[in-house]
Amino acid sequence: QVAQTRASNHALIAMARNRRGMLPTATVHPYDGADAIAELERVAGRGVKILKIHPHTQKFDAADPRVLTLAKRAGELGMVVMMDNASIVPDDNEKLFNLALAAPKTKFLFAHMGGLSFRFWNILALARTAENLFGDNIYFDISAAVNIAAGSPIEDEFVWTLRNVGVDNVLLGSDYPQLTLPATLAALDKLGLSPDEKAKIRHGNAKRLFGLK
Repeated sequence: QVAQTRASNHALIAMARNRRGMLPTATVHPYDGADAIAELERVAGRGVKILKIHPHTQKFDAADPRVLTLAKRAGELGMVVMMDNASIVPDDNEKLFNLALAAPKTKFLFAHMGGLSFRFWNILALARTAENLFGDNIYFDISAAVNIAAGSPIEDEFVWTLRNVGVDNVLLGSDYPQLTLPATLAALDKLGLSPDEKAKIRHGNAKRLFGLK
């Protein structure tokens, strides 16, 4: 559905021109090959900063070489690659980790930080100690995961994980319309984070990652 995808991307770009504060996010399907790359280059030329792809809903394997090709080109174009990471597809965390290792010049934003499998991402604390292994190019959105963790028996471990992956690499999303931003903000406020840590997660890290004023 290349034409439909292109039309949807175009509509979002046009909408953002008239809505201050809107940051358009484009998508393509990795298996569309050259057509996907061409559309990626087109939207990047129009100022789009984020590519969103979703292994579950788009039904692709994150370990497929075509995904790596797309991710590398996005990085060359200065785009952040946002991917679902709710651990609802097999080996989700492992495949995304290896994708980020294989494309060290591309910045990745993994949504939901692994969901209830967030514990995996503590591996980043060790990856940073391995010489020439990890490019520190992984960021996380904690929508949905924070709503489950806040006020639960796993809350302390969730906060520990946020600090292990690096609070500077954590962003807040709402996962709207499934969840709301007020509900997610309320969950964040329940965590035992400092005001400075929460400010980074709420807006500071996003401003830096996306180059926003």
